[in-house]
Amino acid sequence: MEILFKNRRLEKVCSHQRQLVKQWPPERSKRIRRRLDDLKAAENLNVMRVLPGRCHELRKIHGLQLSLNLDGPNRLIFEPADHPLPVKADGGLDWCEVRIVRILGVEDTHE
Repeated sequence: MEILFKNRRLEKVCSHQRQLVKQWPPERSKRIRRRLDDLKAAENLNVMRVLPGRCHELRKIHGLQLSLNLDGPNRLIFEPADHPLPVKADGGLDWCEVRIVRILGVEDTHE
């Protein structure tokens, strides 16, 4: 998949392990790197369902955002970035057709 970032700063931090460790604790940094590598290697978003990290859609208040588990309550938050957005007949996201994602950040989604 193609990975985009919300902004240049986030892209810079996520692109270099040294920057990741400066921004977040070592274990979280490793998992962020691992999740980004998994996303990049995946043919489409549906592949992420079978990989570690429990890829899932967030509740409706977040719109069409998804997350991957990192450590504790922390998640890597991202959204599909395909245009037009691939949807199924029932209006749900078509995970098999998502091939571009935009990383939005790392957050505790349980706050």
